[in-house]
Amino acid sequence: MSTALEPADIEAATAVLRSGMLRAAGRCEELETRLGTMTGARHMMTCANGTCALQLAYEPLLSPGDEVLVPAWSYIATVSMVVARGCVPVFVDARPDTLQIDPADAARKITPRTRGIAATHLYGTPVDIDAVESLARSAGLKVVYDAAQAHLATYKGVGLGAFGDAVTYSFYATKNLGTGEGGAISCNQETLARAIRLLRSHGETDKYLHESVGYNYRMNDITGAIGCSKLDRLSEQTRRRQHNADRYAGMLASINERVFGSAGTGLTPAAITPGATSAYHLYTVLLDPAVVRCSRDEFCKALGAEGVPTAVHYPRALPRQPALSRWNREDCPVADSLSARVLCLPMHHALTDSHFALMAEAIEKVARAMRE
Repeated sequence: MSTALEPADIEAATAVLRSGMLRAAGRCEELETRLGTMTGARHMMTCANGTCALQLAYEPLLSPGDEVLVPAWSYIATVSMVVARGCVPVFVDARPDTLQIDPADAARKITPRTRGIAATHLYGTPVDIDAVESLARSAGLKVVYDAAQAHLATYKGVGLGAFGDAVTYSFYATKNLGTGEGGAISCNQETLARAIRLLRSHGETDKYLHESVGYNYRMNDITGAIGCSKLDRLSEQTRRRQHNADRYAGMLASINERVFGSAGTGLTPAAITPGATSAYHLYTVLLDPAVVRCSRDEFCKALGAEGVPTAVHYPRALPRQPALSRWNREDCPVADSLSARVLCLPMHHALTDSHFALMAEAIEKVARAMRE
């Protein structure tokens, strides 16, 4: 459902096609201005995708050989672009309640070579920004937030673009603001914004005048037009996701009480960081293997047989990825445990009463079967 284009989106893209101005132009600039305002950022720069956004953020802030604190529990792009910069990733464990990066564990892993921290606002929920930025100030670290899943989430009433040295976004098709591909980087410092803009387009300051070496990481106006059109609806869709998350929380609390009673909580929604509002890109639940006597995969398979699709984000912690095994030195027990316990229930702004009725019946049926 999240990838569907509405007639307004198609018309916006068609208008660009009719104009013949396909490269990054007015619609990309409009998206930058509007999204920057909505997220509290002074500078917003669109780019080809969310991974490019990370590379464009890391390159001006970090140098090869720097150690960078990275989440052990996240999508690989957050860390792979640290590696691509020639930096050394130092894996930080996740908090067991919010599943976000654990600032206390990050503090334990700082060395004289640590120069930055990359923190993902995972599943749409902001990390503990106060704790991350306090740590960064005390240790002199650069901070990059990966908000690929967290469009319009807030921390203490403020958009995520107001924090850190840079914030990156993804517009991949399944994201809350999904244009197919595309991404953006925001920051609040003019010199950094200029450096990112130069990197994004071959270091070009004028036609055929290149101040520095850079890349071709520009977006295009077709993608920008779709993004602007979808942005018209994003605030209301985010409110619906938040409403649906409240419905899930109530539904799971009732199921836990009826099925598990005093035995415990078999299905626990991931907690929200105090002071934060989540954009609920995903609705993530933890299975308690001591109470639900089956594996996570068996539970998901049983739900699927009842007509409820699930997803696993993610099946393994990043230190256990073969591509990152060279740096697999840190003990991250929480992240390792999450890989066997996490599942995501359907989340979308268009969920209906019928969807929730079906899911409530199916989840309770499976939970009872697995409890017994």
